[in-house]
Amino acid sequence: MFRTSRLLVMSVVACLIIGTPAFTAAQTAKDTKDEVEVVQKSIDVLRELTKVPEEGIPQALLERAEAIVVIPSLVKGGFIIGAKHGKGVMSVRDRSTNSWSPPAFLKMTGGSIGWQIGVESVDLVLLVMNRKGVNELLEDKFTIGGDLSIAAGPVGRNAQAGTNAQFNTGILAYSRSKGLFAGATLEGAGIRADRDDNEAFYGRELGLREIVLERAPNTRPPSITDTWRETLRSLTAKK
Repeated sequence: MFRTSRLLVMSVVACLIIGTPAFTAAQTAKDTKDEVEVVQKSIDVLRELTKVPEEGIPQALLERAEAIVVIPSLVKGGFIIGAKHGKGVMSVRDRSTNSWSPPAFLKMTGGSIGWQIGVESVDLVLLVMNRKGVNELLEDKFTIGGDLSIAAGPVGRNAQAGTNAQFNTGILAYSRSKGLFAGATLEGAGIRADRDDNEAFYGRELGLREIVLERAPNTRPPSITDTWRETLRSLTAKK
């Protein structure tokens, strides 16, 4: 009787030990579903805006960018006149290794004066063209405009992508609505870290600098991270 009870207890313990990793993996996948979706949508936006050289973001500017921010479906809110909000990701380039950082989650809020009539949502891509712009973005709260200039990015292979004015601009903005580039004034919009999403994605609390400059140490983020980084590498490499 004692032996049977002992075997029963050992069997239960073994099942719990064996089952724990599967439960943890399933729970982790569930907990990061929303964040993974944001990264996937950001990948889709970048691919769409670069797949047609004659109509997309110029390759010369992608090669020069020090950081890239993508906010899919930046929404103009109807409940507060002139408001907009959205979630997205950013990565910073490491020139020494020709690689990109894991994605850091951001959220944007701010006024929407200047949006084209009838536009309710846009996909937004920001190319940060210098290290000053990168450092500004890594502050606790960054406001577009002020000391860091922003301009609408040129489109197409024949755009004047090499002018000094465009290279000296801190941020080049691309906004697209229903497949077409659309106007969206971003001056005064605020960008800050999405702490909750970063913690959910990486499994522990991390600051922006830890993610994009230190490469999220001691974490095992979802596999979509590798897809995101490889997408950036292939799209921004010199052709």
